[in-house]
Order: sequence, then structure tokens, then C-alpha cells
Amino acid sequence: MKIIALLSACKARWLRWPKIVRLGTAVIAVIALVVTLWGTWSWQQLDSVQLKGDSRLFTVAKGAKAKAVLMDLAAEPVSPFWSVVWLKLHPEFSQIKAGTYKIEKGWLVKQAMLVFASGKEAVFSVTLVEGQRIDDWLITLSKAPYLTQPLTVHDLGRLRHELGIQQENIDGWFLPETYSYTVGTTCQDILRRAHHDMLKYLAQSWANRDKSVPYASDYAALIMASIIEKETGKEDERPRIASVFINRLNRKMKLQTDPTVIYGIKDRYDGSIHRRDLEDVNPYNTYIIDGLPPTPIAMPSKAAIQAALHPDKTNYLYFVAKGGGAHQFSTSLAEHNQAVKRYVLEQ
Repeated sequence: MKIIALLSACKARWLRWPKIVRLGTAVIAVIALVVTLWGTWSWQQLDSVQLKGDSRLFTVAKGAKAKAVLMDLAAEPVSPFWSVVWLKLHPEFSQIKAGTYKIEKGWLVKQAMLVFASGKEAVFSVTLVEGQRIDDWLITLSKAPYLTQPLTVHDLGRLRHELGIQQENIDGWFLPETYSYTVGTTCQDILRRAHHDMLKYLAQSWANRDKSVPYASDYAALIMASIIEKETGKEDERPRIASVFINRLNRKMKLQTDPTVIYGIKDRYDGSIHRRDLEDVNPYNTYIIDGLPPTPIAMPSKAAIQAALHPDKTNYLYFVAKGGGAHQFSTSLAEHNQAVKRYVLEQ
């Protein structure tokens, strides 16, 4: 009864207003209702607006406004006013971060805005292969998508100085791995990480080494690891290969390993090792020099470093390739010569 009485009183008061006022009020009320309904529909429609275009990379520039990005992404025109309202009602979409992102065909605009707000940029990767040299890696890095500022061999001196590498030859000082990166990463950034990772891994491995290994320093171990890396790709053989070289070092025998010869003659290598190569006088020719060469001859893997620091305990002094990547190991020269005859000369 009270409600009915209240409504009657309102109606009576309304009828006492001048007709023009009543008409104006009604018009304003209708306009407000229409605007409210249209606005509600407009910003709710933004929840279902799709991206335009195909899957692609999209860069959010530094200082870009969420509204401008939203309008750029939308597959259909959107109201600037209601875009602002929509962003106010969805603050999680507003704090977008600069970067380059992967957006997918068929996504809603709000999905892309969430990715931009998360800061999870598109990620790429480059694999730096064990057993290769720094020259090979520079080529790999130059071909990696979205890496910037490629390096040449002429930049290596500057890189060596920046990283604090004492040796003029920087082969060996970078850890072979697959490295992830985002758009705008430089080639030098990747090599910085590879060098840092090698320093860390080598230090940890050296601290936990078999104390019987005859290296004067962790750098000597790195040199040995690079030779092991080039001698075999079979992980189970690496500790055995290491044992051969360590046995030879302990007996003051020359290492006589072909990969060091190849490294020493550089571009003269034509796919075969000739007598003149074995007699070439250079600091890497282990058929001539005593002990290890002065620097690594390749980028050694973690497995090769572990083999160098934890060799098998054997009496082997020789080995020869017998096919399929495997080797025949021998304890005497006579036994080795028989293996060479069987696996090399008679093939």
C-alpha cells in the first residue's frame, strides 16, 4: 500500500510540472537509456573482437598506449571512447609491456592484450654445435632469425678484450648449447652467455675432477676436452679416448692426434692428411710437439669436459677408427699396427 501511495504521489507531482519540462525530461531519459544500452553493447562487443591478419610477430613499441594497440589489432573498427571504457573495466589489459610477441590467427584482441601485459615475448633459439670453431659459430649466429649485429672474425679481438680472455685464440672458451633469445638480442649477447656458461661449468667440473689427471690447470683440461671432442662423437668412448691421451702424457709420449694437425694447417686441409702435414712445424702439430697444443682446437661439450676430467682407467696407448664412429683400442704398438692393417689398410 505504501508503494502504491508513493507512486501516486510521484505521478501527481509529475503532472504538476509544465508540459515542456515533462517532455524534455522524458527525452533525456530515453537518450540516457539508449546511450547506456549502446555503450554496454559496445564495450561488451570488444570482448569478442578478433585480431586482423594471420599469425605473425607484433611489436609493442616502448611507450605505446593500450588503446592505440587495441585499435590497431582489431579486425573491425572500434570506438575510441568505448575502447577507453573497456580498458577501464579490464585493467589487466592496460599495463602492456614493450616487446615483440607472437600472435595467432583467430585470437581475440583480449587474448593478445593479455600476452602483451604478461611480457612473454616471442622466443627463438640457436644451437651452437660442439666440435666447431668460433668461425663456424659466427656463421651460425649470422643466419639465426632476429639476432642483430652479426660479428665477423675481425670483431673477435674486441670480443676477447670485453670478455677478459687472455689467449689470443678464443676457441674453446664458449659452451656449446641451444640458446634461447628474443627479438633484438645481439650475436654478442649469445656469445657472452656461452662464455659465462663455460666459465661456470669448467670451474665446477675442475673442482670435482679426478685428482689423478695430469693437467696443470683447468685450461689444460679444456684443451684436452677439445681434442677428445674432435676424436669421437660417441659419448661412451670419450672417457676411453681420454685415458689413451692421459696414458701417453704420463709416459712422455707425443699425443699424435690428427685433429690437432688439421687445426694447425688451417685452410691447407683438403680432406686428407699428407706426410707434409705431419711434418709441418706449428704449435698444434702433436706429431712434433710434446704434450698438449697451446689452445683448444674446438668448442668442447660438457661430455668431453667430463671425460677429460674423469677418464677411464686403462692401459691403452693407441686407437684407430674402425667404422661407424667407433674405435679399436690397443695397449701396444704391435697390436695397434694390426688394427691399422685390419681397419684402414685392408679397407
